[in-house]
Amino acid sequence: MILLAGLGTGVAGLVLVQKFGPREVPPPPLPPPPSPLAPAALDALQSKAAAGDASAQTRLGWVYQKGNGVRPDMKAAAEWFQRAAAQEYPEALAALGELTQAGQGVPRSLTEAARLYRLAAEKGSVAGQYNLAYLHEQGSGVDKSDTEAARWYQLAAEGGDPIAQHDIGQRYALGLGVPLDRAQAFKWLTLAAGQGQTDSERLLRDLKAGMSAEEITQGRRLAKEFVVRVSKATTINSPTH
Repeated sequence: MILLAGLGTGVAGLVLVQKFGPREVPPPPLPPPPSPLAPAALDALQSKAAAGDASAQTRLGWVYQKGNGVRPDMKAAAEWFQRAAAQEYPEALAALGELTQAGQGVPRSLTEAARLYRLAAEKGSVAGQYNLAYLHEQGSGVDKSDTEAARWYQLAAEGGDPIAQHDIGQRYALGLGVPLDRAQAFKWLTLAAGQGQTDSERLLRDLKAGMSAEEITQGRRLAKEFVVRVSKATTINSPTH
């Protein structure tokens, strides 16, 4: 993830830095702790998963990954994700990619993780799009490419992911992988800030210092008109996005 550091001189004072320094694996987002799954609900989920329901298989993978009503078991999580991924279920592909990237329950491979993310991303998975963007940003398992990183961050941002909105907003402010466009930067940072991204609030203040009144008006209009893109891949609640 990139971070713009404001130096108190408006847009001209925004510079690109690594927020956490170079790393191969991004820290996973932290969802609220899940409520323990009741035994009856777990039995019903297992029955549906065993019958071949890809959505249930993905949910059951998350149950074992998060230890929701069961003991955490990354190998079992990977096995259920693999079953759903074999049916090309987008969120299972993304979840299996995350385990593969971290080497949890399956051998670690950035190349294979990138392949899984791409399959998920192309089917509309916001998690897959964000994670593929990050790998392109870092050059981990794929070619390092600001253009590809921006492309997939943009799609994840359009899917409503606040971290992706934050990242693509920074890129528009710098012209990194996309044309420099302060109104677009304002739009995405505004949307991210509205979802609790405090870094975006600070960056907006620095950005506005170098914007014209017309650019600010345009940015506000773009943010107001934004509608989250809905895809089939977002019909179940992923615990990571």
